Amino acid sequence: MPPVLPGLRFLLLLLGCQGAAAAAGTRLCSSSPVNESAVCASVQSASREQLLEVARGRRSPCSLSFAQLACAQAAWLQDLPDDFLASLYSCLASKPTTAVDPEYSILFFSKYDARKLLASLAVFSQQLSQEPLSPERSLLFLDGLWQRMLRVPGMERHARLPGCLRPSAASCPRLRLLVAALDGIYSQLSVQEQRNIYSGIKNFLSQPGPSQGCHSQAVPGLNSTAWFRNFLGSFLEHATVEDLQLFGDEATLQKFARDPVNMEMVGNLTLLRETALYYTQLLTSAPALPLSSLPDRLICYLSPAAVGNLSGEEALGVAQRLGRSCPWSRGMPGAPLAPQELQVASSLLSRLQDFSPAVLGALGRAALGLSVSSIQRSIPGQHLRAALPALGSVRGWRAEQAGAVLAKLLRSGWQILDGQSLAELGTLVGGLNSSTLQSLSPEVVLEAIQLPGFAQHVDTLPSALKRTLVEKVSSRVGHPSELVRLIPSALASSIPKSLLVFGEEKPNVQDLNNKPWTREQAAMFFSDVLKAEPDFSRLSQSVLQGFTCAAASAVGAERFQELARVMRKKKVRLGQDQLSCLLKMVTLHGVPKDWDSYPRELLLFLSPSDYAGNCSQFFINVGKANKDVLPREAPQRQQLLLEALECLRIPGTQINRENAEVLGWLVCDLAGEYIRSSGGTLLKGLSQCGSFLPEQEEAIRDVLSSGNTTFGPPAAWSAFTLSELSGLIPVLDPSILQQIPKKALTTWLRNFAWDSSLSREELATIVGELLPRRHKRADAGCPAGLEITETVLDDDLMPTDYNPPEVLRACLQNMSLENQLSLQNHLSQILNYPFSIPQLAVLKEYLAERYPDGYPENVLSSLGPLLPLLSPEEVSRWRMSSADTLAAFLKAEPQPSDSLASAAIQRYLELGNALNATALDAIGTKYVCLLNATQLKAIDPPSLRLVSLDPSACSQETKNLLYQKAKEAFSDQHHLPAYYELILPYLGGAPAADLKALSKDDVNMNVSTFVTLRRDSLMLLTPGEVQGLLGVQLPELARWQSRAPVRDWLALQKQSELDELHVGLTGGTQEGYINLVTPKFPAMSSAPLGSVAMAFHLLPALLLSFLTVSILS
Repeated sequence: MPPVLPGLRFLLLLLGCQGAAAAAGTRLCSSSPVNESAVCASVQSASREQLLEVARGRRSPCSLSFAQLACAQAAWLQDLPDDFLASLYSCLASKPTTAVDPEYSILFFSKYDARKLLASLAVFSQQLSQEPLSPERSLLFLDGLWQRMLRVPGMERHARLPGCLRPSAASCPRLRLLVAALDGIYSQLSVQEQRNIYSGIKNFLSQPGPSQGCHSQAVPGLNSTAWFRNFLGSFLEHATVEDLQLFGDEATLQKFARDPVNMEMVGNLTLLRETALYYTQLLTSAPALPLSSLPDRLICYLSPAAVGNLSGEEALGVAQRLGRSCPWSRGMPGAPLAPQELQVASSLLSRLQDFSPAVLGALGRAALGLSVSSIQRSIPGQHLRAALPALGSVRGWRAEQAGAVLAKLLRSGWQILDGQSLAELGTLVGGLNSSTLQSLSPEVVLEAIQLPGFAQHVDTLPSALKRTLVEKVSSRVGHPSELVRLIPSALASSIPKSLLVFGEEKPNVQDLNNKPWTREQAAMFFSDVLKAEPDFSRLSQSVLQGFTCAAASAVGAERFQELARVMRKKKVRLGQDQLSCLLKMVTLHGVPKDWDSYPRELLLFLSPSDYAGNCSQFFINVGKANKDVLPREAPQRQQLLLEALECLRIPGTQINRENAEVLGWLVCDLAGEYIRSSGGTLLKGLSQCGSFLPEQEEAIRDVLSSGNTTFGPPAAWSAFTLSELSGLIPVLDPSILQQIPKKALTTWLRNFAWDSSLSREELATIVGELLPRRHKRADAGCPAGLEITETVLDDDLMPTDYNPPEVLRACLQNMSLENQLSLQNHLSQILNYPFSIPQLAVLKEYLAERYPDGYPENVLSSLGPLLPLLSPEEVSRWRMSSADTLAAFLKAEPQPSDSLASAAIQRYLELGNALNATALDAIGTKYVCLLNATQLKAIDPPSLRLVSLDPSACSQETKNLLYQKAKEAFSDQHHLPAYYELILPYLGGAPAADLKALSKDDVNMNVSTFVTLRRDSLMLLTPGEVQGLLGVQLPELARWQSRAPVRDWLALQKQSELDELHVGLTGGTQEGYINLVTPKFPAMSSAPLGSVAMAFHLLPALLLSFLTVSILS
């Protein structure tokens, strides 16, 4: 960064405060020369010794007045440290503004050495980015600092910039020069700095004065219509519609918008969404400009009205520009068009009468605006067939669109005869269903996936289709190495674990490195890779995440250290069980001193005393580790927080900014009292936490409501404030939301909400604050102006216009057939709008009327927001005719409740469908416990080879049944090391005999798995067999010995045998003692008194008989 930039940035940030002070009536600045003799005549001089004591930290800067500093000799000021300006600012903040003459500022900064001044400004700018400056205090600095900076080398070209900025005929040209200078460094500023500077410019331009807004037809030099370029420049990116309306009426803004210089600049900017829509409206409202003159970026923001009178040829031209120029939704290749782009595309294509192959081929991504009804009714199949190469290259088709195109193609006689014809579908392959793919020969699929044009388009397919493609390929490929080589990267994560067991076959490490794997997949071949590749640094991050204790234990201690270091370099993310094993292996021969060479997540299981560096550095590294490894309630995580507070020597509950940075994500675990005491210091860190405990939420609300934060009181928040607070918005309650200006909420919703992590339900809460508290009784019909059209359906703030819900009901009933089809085609988009629960109930009623016999498949995948309103009885009437339909419903977001899922599964089976691999994959771990014994017994064991289920949370009966099915499914791999990883999820149902056999295979079972084994099976294991199962994990068992079932198992073992394990286990039976199991009698309240009395009466006799038999034997 050029040395002058910190100073220029600092001045411009001060300018942001200047506008606010001017609005309050504060004196802006003084531009007259300063007479030092006159100004300092009445000031008590400060000695050099006093200044040296301040410079060396022996004396407070506040002990000297600003006047004494300004009147000191220039040479003495050069001894001051670089952070002195920050200290000085704090001193001034405690004094009234009237006590400090602005002339002192000019005098003080005129004596600063240029190089030292720039260094001081750099330090001050860092603090400024964290804490906003008082407008009044900023002006004191601005007066002198601005004039001094004009004499700094590198600022000569700005020599004509003002020493005093006020809206006047003289100062506006100087502001124009300032904006021109700003454009030169715009890209080097952070977004927050850009916003702060824009705020200053806006405040300046909106000040009252003879030349308010720096535009006047009567003043030469202020009558240019290139106003946006001259006075806002690139900072126009941060202007809201409300801001623009401060600068002029609509007629004036329309003149500005149409100026060629402004249009050229806007063509290179990324305006806020709402601002871009407004700017485009200024260009297209009467008298409308030719659309050919619009910048490409603004084509994306045309309204349907703007294209309503275009000829077919003109509409095609604009559609081509739309497909070529508009950015992909959220920057994600393959994503559907953003709503406003889709709206424009749909409007344009509705103007076309001729969908010839040439027209279809020229549309590009604008083809995504084709409605399903247009595809079905208006486009001949032969035309689709001829345009297939072009349409198959368009990314972002919705499943229903692709399905409609494919159905039309098949009806026209087109067939999938070979791999070439399948690959010809390109991105339209998503229109196929599993049954159609299953009907194809494996040779067709195998040929297609080897064609680059097809392989690059399968990444967006539903998981069911990906799995079917993999099944087809695997049925013709005999070896895992060949399967890995042939399957494209986009399908790699869909390969079932059981097909990645290499056995005696040597894997091709390079092929494995080139594919993205899940952790469970990589575990299948991790052992084989370690044997095949001596250089661990050649292994990819994806392969290394498959680390298993069993595989690593076979590696020597020195090699293991090397493996762990490579994992740190490759930033491999491991799970809790993996890290637990990794830690044991790393510390097997003592605690290493170079912890910074190992994965940071290992520190989560250590204490600062184990770390070679200081404790602060330890917790800085902890803050950079993956916090998701430890759940919030984990004892290790709670212990880390206590040790961190002790390390930082925080005696009370107030945490400063520096300590908050050291704590990192540990601030997410701080109690509410810490949050309250620390004020706004913790808000930045808390915004990254994701979720909070109730007491934390209450504390955050208290802090924000107080107004004593950098954000100010809620009544003063803007859309940008809400954007910064995004992670804390779910915490806000109605008492806070009602204080936020509705304009700020609306602007935030239109420009920033779509890019936030807030759920639909959380956004609905905010939209609810925009709805009127009281509303008139709805009339029988749809109110004028609220008719539901395609334009309305494409507005994500549609819910705000239809309150009470009866209005929505009336308007839905009055929709035209064309708009009913639009609603059907965009249902997945519309249901994600932030509707209230009553509004969603109206939408559910409408859909029930439209589909009395059950929802079609394309609707089932979109029902997420309606799920809380559905009943199992309704689901039991649906047509669950295929595994694809079941998968579409069970994988909806949010996922169905257990009762709804159970009804859907039952309905699917009632209609004669089988629990094949596709259905089991859809059921998954989340719903597998809902299957009853009859359904479980109907599962074909080979199907389990193709899915990943974990029944550990199910009933013991379910675990037992699934274990037997899984054992049969993987029986041919029983002799291989990978068998343990395959059978692991099902071990909760394993009998003792199978566990005893497994104990001979060095599996290094995690204790967390061991304690979930069948209780009756676990009790039959000997200490030696437990040692065989746990391996290096055996020492961990000591931590569980006071808890069931480990405690109960210990009670059945001889203590001498437990001692032989050398891990400190106690609680076994001592030699010469008899371990009696106390009989379990019914509780007093649950058995007749006579029965209990009889039991106690017989107890002595029973014990005597037992002892007699024991002695005689």
